[in-house]
This record gives sequence, structure tokens and C-alpha cells, in this order.
Amino acid sequence: MLIGVNVPNFGPGTRPEVLRDWARTVEGLGFDLLMVSDHVAITPDVAAVYPAPFYDPFTTLSWLAGVTERVTLGTTVLIAPYRHPLLVARMAANLNDLSGGRFVLGVGIGWARQEFAALGVPFHRRGALTDELITTVREAWRDDGYRAGDIPVWIGGHSDGALRRVVRLGDAWHPLRQTPDDWQATLARLKEIAADEGRPVPRLAPRILLRLTEGPVADRRLGEGTLDQVIGDLERLRADGAEAVVLDTFSGDPEETLHPERAWRMLAGVRETLRDKEIR
Repeated sequence: MLIGVNVPNFGPGTRPEVLRDWARTVEGLGFDLLMVSDHVAITPDVAAVYPAPFYDPFTTLSWLAGVTERVTLGTTVLIAPYRHPLLVARMAANLNDLSGGRFVLGVGIGWARQEFAALGVPFHRRGALTDELITTVREAWRDDGYRAGDIPVWIGGHSDGALRRVVRLGDAWHPLRQTPDDWQATLARLKEIAADEGRPVPRLAPRILLRLTEGPVADRRLGEGTLDQVIGDLERLRADGAEAVVLDTFSGDPEETLHPERAWRMLAGVRETLRDKEIR
């Protein structure tokens, strides 16, 4: 099972040199994936969760591709309706080529109504626009001129519509920050939909919150609690068939971005324990 990290590409502490240090830390600790988020217009609804400055994911990952050698780079998740599909196809193919085949395209439909309005994109069509983008991007990549290689497409979301999208169009299901019960229930629903569609169950690549506590946490999301609880979550996800898990250290306070070393210490502790237990 691959273990990755969601690196904050936003917030008051985020600068080029901090992003570089994040990348070198993630790769140096032996993690397999480095992923970043996406927003275009930092409208009030976005800023309340992901404050400026917000670095564009393709630009950021291109910069980080040049300061890393091994780690796979990806988006978690690119908001599909915000860009023309051929632009996404070109940027993704170029980034994959320039990084030596180290790119994963994670996509989702988006949620920020004010941002959709600022970009002139109809919010009510975001599901259809996402389907169109994935289909068009895959068609474009078949053109040798794109030099796309084999870029995996991870698709986020928990609704039945999102799960059908994953089954029909995706390589992996990439849900974000679920509770243990939600994960089990939605995974069961994904398998039902795959059976109804007569298609295989997609690969599993969840993103979970990483928040270490001194004492056990009862009512929690995956990745919250003591180190033993977090490692237990990773072991259960692997048993459920997860091929990749992305750890997200950002708990919602923008001030966290001013002190990335705190996140690095958490990640180092998890990485060391995983090695001891021989979990990749």
C-alpha cells in the first residue's frame, strides 16, 4: 500500500521555499505520494477554509517536480469544471512527461458556490462538466502528440453520482476525510454500484486526516487519535484493499501553515512506526 501526504499549497505560511522543504521532507521520509489541492478564485467561501495565498496545483507540482526525484505528484483534487478539458489534458500530460511519469490526476466536482459564480461556471452542471472533462481528457491523451503516458485518474466524492462516476470513468476512488463507519458504508455502496454496472470495483485511494492525540478519540474520522489508532486505521484500510492512502495534516487553522515542522514531526512518527510494522 502506498502512503502519501497532502501538502498545503495555501495559507499565510506557504511560500516557494516552504513548499520546497515540504517536498524534500515528504520524499526524504520515504513517502510515496505528494499531493496538493485546487482553487482558482479565493472567494469568501473558499478563503474561510483555504486562505490566500493559494498556489495553483499545476504550477506548484511543476516546481516540486524539479526539486524531487522519486515521489509521485498529484492533485487532491483538481476541480474539474473550472478549466477547459483540453487545457487540463495538456497540463497533466506535460507535467507527467516532465516529471518522468510521476503524476496522478485526482479530480472532483467542487463545492464553493461563490467561486463557481466568480468563474462564470454553472454550479448545477458541475457533475456533468466533470464527466465531460474526464472523458475528453482521456480521449486527448490517446493522441501521441500529448505524450501523456499512463496517467491514473482518481475521482473524489461520496454520493451515488460520484460513485457511478468512479466506476464508469475512474481508475481509483479517492474519498476525503471519512469516519470509519462512513468509509465502510460508502465502500459497500461502491461495490453495489460496480456490480449493477457490470464493472470491476475501482482501486481504493482514500485521503484521511492525520491528527495525533495523546489519548484515544472515540467519535472520530479516520486518521484521528493516538498513533496506535492511526496505524490501526491504516492496517484496516489495507485489509479493505486500499492501494494508496494520502495523509492530510491540515486540521483547519491557517496558522498551522506557519509551523510546518509540527506536521513533519507527526509524519515522521507515522513513517517510523509503519516501517517497524513493515507497512509501506
